[in-house]
Amino acid sequence: MNIRQLLSDKFQAAMISAGIPEDCGPVVAPAKKAGFGDYQANGAMAAAKRMGTNPRELAGKILEHLDKGEMIEKVEIAGPGFLNIHLSQAWLAEQLAAAEKDPRLNIAPAAEPQTVVIDYSHPNLAKEMHVGHLRSTIIGDALARLLEFQGHKVIRQNHMGDWGTQFGMLLAHLSDKLENSDAEVALADLEAFYREAKVRFDDEEGFADRAREYVVKLQGGDPECLKLWQQFIDISISHSEEIYEKLNVTLKRSDVYGESQYNDDLPVLVKELLDRGIAVEDQGAIVVFLEEMADKEGNPSPMIIQKKGGGYLYATTDLAAIRYRANKLQADRILYVVDARQSLHLQQAFTASRKAAFLPENVTLEHCAFGTMMGDDGKPFKTRTGGTVKLAALLDEAVERASNLVAEKNPDLDPATRAEIARKVGIGAVKYADLSKTRTNDYVFSWEAMLSFEGNTAPYLQYAYTRVRSIFRRAGVEPSELKGEIHLETAEERTLAIKLCQFGEVLDQVAKDTFPHVLCTYLYDLASAYMAFYEACPVLKEGVSEAQKQSRLQLCNLVARTIATGLDLLGIEVMEQM
Repeated sequence: MNIRQLLSDKFQAAMISAGIPEDCGPVVAPAKKAGFGDYQANGAMAAAKRMGTNPRELAGKILEHLDKGEMIEKVEIAGPGFLNIHLSQAWLAEQLAAAEKDPRLNIAPAAEPQTVVIDYSHPNLAKEMHVGHLRSTIIGDALARLLEFQGHKVIRQNHMGDWGTQFGMLLAHLSDKLENSDAEVALADLEAFYREAKVRFDDEEGFADRAREYVVKLQGGDPECLKLWQQFIDISISHSEEIYEKLNVTLKRSDVYGESQYNDDLPVLVKELLDRGIAVEDQGAIVVFLEEMADKEGNPSPMIIQKKGGGYLYATTDLAAIRYRANKLQADRILYVVDARQSLHLQQAFTASRKAAFLPENVTLEHCAFGTMMGDDGKPFKTRTGGTVKLAALLDEAVERASNLVAEKNPDLDPATRAEIARKVGIGAVKYADLSKTRTNDYVFSWEAMLSFEGNTAPYLQYAYTRVRSIFRRAGVEPSELKGEIHLETAEERTLAIKLCQFGEVLDQVAKDTFPHVLCTYLYDLASAYMAFYEACPVLKEGVSEAQKQSRLQLCNLVARTIATGLDLLGIEVMEQM
């Protein structure tokens, strides 16, 4: 259920009946101030300006044609033509009752499901994952989970760097290492392995030449070289899989579709662009000049797709990927969860793909850009010595800090329970601290802020869930045993009911705009509304009638289920006690 959409449809029909042009929308939004209704329709002013008429009079005409049905109790005209909408108490209770019985909380699947390809995480397989991979991984995974929940077909594409000249260096080093150990032992520490290979490449006589020979062999499909490369890839991916498991991320080995997969298509693609006059030779390189992205002086934006020496670039691979995703995977929508610093590169790839008609016009290409994780010094997050922070180490530290915090708050927990809670709290805190920020912004990494049990944090929401669940333990009832109707007798019950009913429209908004922080804000607001309800509306105290108790327990259950579902869509787990 999407309240905003239901109201928009009602008011749009009324506006058309009132003689207002169809392209004038009703502009429905939740009311921002108490006393001004539950929602507002603000489209009368813009429509009146366009039609040259009085906005309050036009608002009155809209009301004359409005079918309130069971949903709307009353509508008031305010100010210059705002329409303040009050939802029916009985209708709200009916929606909550439907959500109580529905495993999906009365959230209908998308009426027109799409095939959505999401490109996210994409570590380089020559190195271990570091904090620079965190945002892409968890933002992309949250979007994948949410879109799947809505009924869309989601295809995850982990565009890993598994090709290129550096692999010649790594394969030459691996070949030598295999004389004394197996591949798994040799690649146990990817960072150390990479450093060793780089030192040899820079300093050891003859090694660089051997590395270049391996590049030629690899690109030429030499069986022995490909076997070495595959060993390297398999073990490297297993390193990434360990991180994904720790992070509670849904990426699997089958989602890996590295640069190497497009290797055979690159010469075909370049030739096609040359034959069609979209690409030209310029100073020995093959370039696509994009007039669509010309600078202020009118100079087109150059996009090199083949180097002077014949090598291909990220741009070439990205063009091949777009063509593959649109045509082979039959995507309706392609999302790129990629650092904002890659905006120009992706804009070039998107523009060139459109120019070359590599994808149908109806397929959307969307850059879900994100900012940088910053340290307290305002610079990109690093170790104290200035090195790159390994993601595995960061997650281990999060769990350790959470374990200390849990032990401090509840020292009586047995070690196994404490370890499980610490894992969920620590990992959840890292993920939520990121997801709760507007993704296009940089944000400062702070252990203290993210592990706080106060404010808009994962521990606060996880604790809110456990508090609700503890009510059922104290009551000695299971949610499945609840019966009777839901009654909204107080202002706090009504506020909570409206917030619960807004879950569907929030999910629709996140799916459309790809900003997970909107869901985080909603969950925090829901938990806050619940706290206000709990303080004002006794549930288990003496003097509460059985009917009231059953009604309020149903509200409690809906809050717990909505928080758990919302956090799950963000990839964050809940627990029964903390």
